[in-house]
Amino acid sequence: MEFCLREIEGEQAHDPIFIDKKMNSPPSSRCLYVPGPVIVGSGPSGLATAACLKAKGVPSVILERSNCIASLWQLKTYDRLRLHLPKKFCQLPLMAFPADVPTYPTKQQFVDYLEAYARRFDIEPRFGETVSEAEYDGALGFWRVRSVGPKGELMEYVCRWLVVATGENAETVTPEVEGMAEFGGEIKHTSSYKSGEEFTGKRVLVVGCGNSGMEVCLDLCNHNAKPSLVVRDTVYVLPQEMLGISTFELSMWLLKWLPLRLVDRLLLVMSRLMLGDTARFGLPRPELGPLELKNLSGKTPVLDVGTLAKIKSGDIKVRPSIKCLKRHAVEFVDGKTESFDAIILATGYKSNVPSWLKEKEMFSEKDGYPRRPFPDGWKGERGLYAVGFTKRGLVGTSMDATRIACDIQRCWNDEAKHRLPQ
Repeated sequence: MEFCLREIEGEQAHDPIFIDKKMNSPPSSRCLYVPGPVIVGSGPSGLATAACLKAKGVPSVILERSNCIASLWQLKTYDRLRLHLPKKFCQLPLMAFPADVPTYPTKQQFVDYLEAYARRFDIEPRFGETVSEAEYDGALGFWRVRSVGPKGELMEYVCRWLVVATGENAETVTPEVEGMAEFGGEIKHTSSYKSGEEFTGKRVLVVGCGNSGMEVCLDLCNHNAKPSLVVRDTVYVLPQEMLGISTFELSMWLLKWLPLRLVDRLLLVMSRLMLGDTARFGLPRPELGPLELKNLSGKTPVLDVGTLAKIKSGDIKVRPSIKCLKRHAVEFVDGKTESFDAIILATGYKSNVPSWLKEKEMFSEKDGYPRRPFPDGWKGERGLYAVGFTKRGLVGTSMDATRIACDIQRCWNDEAKHRLPQ
């Protein structure tokens, strides 16, 4: 039996099905009905969705496992981080960056912006609540979201709509490498790396040549460490700016007039003129163009902020894949062995949706992403939505949040009409 909101709001205390569901909830758990959506995650995706909903008169509840908004940015990023794209491509819906913020905001400036955004739209997440399970109850006709509080207290939320905003970077990816237990030196993921200051004078191997790995290497150089970079695959390194504007902005403008493959060719010609042949320095390029590769696989080109110059000068050494680790040493697949004091894993993050969302139609159990590709992955069935899984950064997040708010508002208004006395 499926209940309308009016029945839930006015009669749940006497409804036998609701009482039965409550009685079968986990022991000592509290149950709360939420008239609007429950949003899981208070990063930029969750905040953007809550703000768009509030602007349309729809209340929401955000559940956040950490003790702050944007915990990835506040707790798991390095100090020198700046946004790699201009601020106008990174702002959330309904609020621009302040005029005095530079084109490429620092980590702290972005966090300040997000906190101001939450204050402006009066967004107050429920912190310290880790969602353990969410499933659709067909008998009730609503989602049941169970969480564990900071002191182990259990909570269950019953809601008409569920918005998954945990994003692409919920959990770290830490590869298993033979010999990790006997290495003896420090091994850490970039999520716990803050500054190269602690590695001054040390030989450090950075595993992973994405934007984070490249920038960590540069930071290590600037703190007089001796970094080496493991390049396990092909990679595109593009200038952060071309012709005086950001490479991303130039790409978006060219795509309005030219086919994607021609834009890729133009970008590669200009990149080669500005940076040279990166393959000469151990950074071979993929066969597909950077934009085509991004569309097909989600793999983002590296936007160079100075690392390539350090590679060219020899301050950063490029190394092949790791075969195994030894005592304070690394053996590479080319047979060479080098000594290192520490290893930093710039091996990225992954979605954690399959671990808590009991749903198999919208999200893939393999990678935790919506099964339908962009731009159609934001909406599922029975009031389920996804925001921040587009592999298109904050631009994709804003698109998702706007669409979700509009869709939920239509349902909200329709149900409001049914609640009005006839």
